[in-house]
Amino acid sequence: MFRSIVASLLIAGSVQAAPALAAGVKIAVVAPVEGPFAMLGKQMLDGARFQADDRGSEIISIPETCEPSDAENLKKALLSSGAEAAIGFLCTESLEATLPALAEAGIPALTLSVRSDVLMEDALKKKWPLFRLVPSARMEATKVTEIILSRWKNEPLALIEDGTIHGRELVESVRVALAEVGLTPVFSDTYRPAQEQQVSLVRRLAKSGATHVFTGGDRADTAIIARDAASEQVALTLMGGEALNAADQPVALANGVLAVSLPDYAVLPEAKVASDAMTAAKLIPEGYVLPAFSAVALLEQVKDQAGKDDTPLIEALLKGPYPTAIGPIRFNADHELADNPYRLLQWRDGRFVPAPTATGTE
Repeated sequence: MFRSIVASLLIAGSVQAAPALAAGVKIAVVAPVEGPFAMLGKQMLDGARFQADDRGSEIISIPETCEPSDAENLKKALLSSGAEAAIGFLCTESLEATLPALAEAGIPALTLSVRSDVLMEDALKKKWPLFRLVPSARMEATKVTEIILSRWKNEPLALIEDGTIHGRELVESVRVALAEVGLTPVFSDTYRPAQEQQVSLVRRLAKSGATHVFTGGDRADTAIIARDAASEQVALTLMGGEALNAADQPVALANGVLAVSLPDYAVLPEAKVASDAMTAAKLIPEGYVLPAFSAVALLEQVKDQAGKDDTPLIEALLKGPYPTAIGPIRFNADHELADNPYRLLQWRDGRFVPAPTATGTE
């Protein structure tokens, strides 16, 4: 009980005062319990249960198979659970299958994983109660563009990508946004991924005069580009997207490489009390643990607000911001996070840390 009380105090202590806290919330956690994604599902359930105990919230596990053929079973399980809200949803298929039924029942769905812009557009058009606790697909490009304009506007810029759908779309979105303000890269290229070396690419970058490079590629290729630039004595400041937040293979990422990515929630100041309590309880605050924990804390505050205003949970979700262990959460009219959670990080001695300020050394 101590772990739950301590973690809850972090959240409840900063909520705007209300006459009394409402009863707990009955929450369905839609997450895999077996198969290749079972570990991720367990993180969601562990995080949700860790926060739920103290307020008397009830967590109902709804197994998610991520298979379209299981859609009917999933809908029946959700609607018969008596849940007031549903969180989790690792897979797009699960959301698409259940959102019409959830809309009819007035049950909001908070996904911790699905980033499809097309699905959110459909949800808004059809008035499905979908809210996202993860950034939309567009937010990554928006933050990359913002950082280039604030830090690299006067630097010779290169935009490169690996030919994958995500890499190509990310770089093209950045290119278009930069063109709108009159900024044109000195070099653009699609490189061949998964090569043992990228010396030719590095030499072409050097010949173009580019010194600052944004790459829409994965961690392995970016590590090789950084290694080969160092061996060729070509000074490049490299920045990638969220794909850099992965394991080293086969070349280690060099210190100084930048990434626009989500932070490690466990080291945020807002998460310290919750993270310490989880660690004391031998629960590692990794992966989906803190987001699920925060989703439950968010819904508990939302229920308080709904009770105060005598409105449905869906309307109260659009108020805020609500403080959580992953930072203050508020949604815009499109049910997206109102504040872009991406941050500029730098690889230092085996981990990504907040990048130096714009006046510091990059």
